[in-house]
Amino acid sequence: MTKDNHRQQFPALANKAYFNYGGQGPLPEPALDAIYEAYKRVQLGGPFSGEVGAWVVQEAMLTRRAIASELTVPPETIALTEDVTVGCNIALWGIDWKAGDHLLLSDCEHPGIVASVMELQRRFNIEVSICPLAATLNEGDAVAVIADSLRPNTRLLVISHILWNTGQVLPLAEIVKVCHQTKVKVLVDAAQSVGVLPLNLIESGVDFYAFTGHKWWCGPEGLGGLYVSAEALADLHPVFIGWRGIVTDANAKVLGWKPGSQRYEIATSAYPLYAGLRSAIALQHEWGTIEERYAEICRLSKYLWQRLSVLPDVECLRKSAPEAGLVSFRLSNGMPHNKLVNLLEKQGIMVRTILNPDCVRACVHYFTTEAEIDKLVGAIAIT
Repeated sequence: MTKDNHRQQFPALANKAYFNYGGQGPLPEPALDAIYEAYKRVQLGGPFSGEVGAWVVQEAMLTRRAIASELTVPPETIALTEDVTVGCNIALWGIDWKAGDHLLLSDCEHPGIVASVMELQRRFNIEVSICPLAATLNEGDAVAVIADSLRPNTRLLVISHILWNTGQVLPLAEIVKVCHQTKVKVLVDAAQSVGVLPLNLIESGVDFYAFTGHKWWCGPEGLGGLYVSAEALADLHPVFIGWRGIVTDANAKVLGWKPGSQRYEIATSAYPLYAGLRSAIALQHEWGTIEERYAEICRLSKYLWQRLSVLPDVECLRKSAPEAGLVSFRLSNGMPHNKLVNLLEKQGIMVRTILNPDCVRACVHYFTTEAEIDKLVGAIAIT
């Protein structure tokens, strides 16, 4: 499928140059249709009926399988959630914390995750420290920094696979290996990596991997997931609890948890979104393999980085070509970054500000065009 034909299936791309995939991807027409048809089926079958109940079970199973195939893991390791933050909270709060335990966090994590860790610290009197990964963007060894920050009482490392503010790709398998040597588990915020990187979570050894469907997969908002490795499952207790995660007998007596990661699912959800996410994932494969898509993302992000690097009043945070689709830069002419973002949006060009570090972030996907990038760079050049 040509890129032009592929782009025509995304209504949001018709009247703008879109560079906010790291915030929310545009929903393709086939996914919109799939969601509508699923909602209609629920109503025609009766929202609460045996027929629709069986359909919901089937939809959830198909969705776990589709996600598991993308992450190269067994379907039973996937819990369906609403988004990355919910997945991270399941892992954070499901650990049996004791006073004096240590949690290690990087200095590049999203405020939503930082706030959750702060509440863990307050409630359970655990120790929390921050390792300086931001300084390794252009030099230094992220694995060594993490290794040096581990303590004898460290129980969990919380990091992102791709840092949301700078776009740095962390060497996940190497980090996990270092942590597992001292029995430290690893929770990953995968908001910027799922749908971008070729992934094999079994090979990586990661314990918890929280992701969403509405960013780089371009699926519907409100649907994501959490991978929990088979080894980590036994020690991660459900905290948010509902009928979807439990087993009962014929008299509704609670017998225990569902097998696998399904125990972390709660109750009624917007089930028609399942069909929308599967449709969005399938559409990605119509253009190319994940390896081909990732290669195109890297090619286009390098093109954007090179174009920005020659502008006199622009400084790219990375000193070499990006390894993913996030390109962060700052202005040196004194213009506030939020003013630039607002000016660009008035011209139909969508980027966003990042507060820490203070910069502007533009995201390119595999179906971004050079013409869009040229439009963005040209508009920045004349501000």
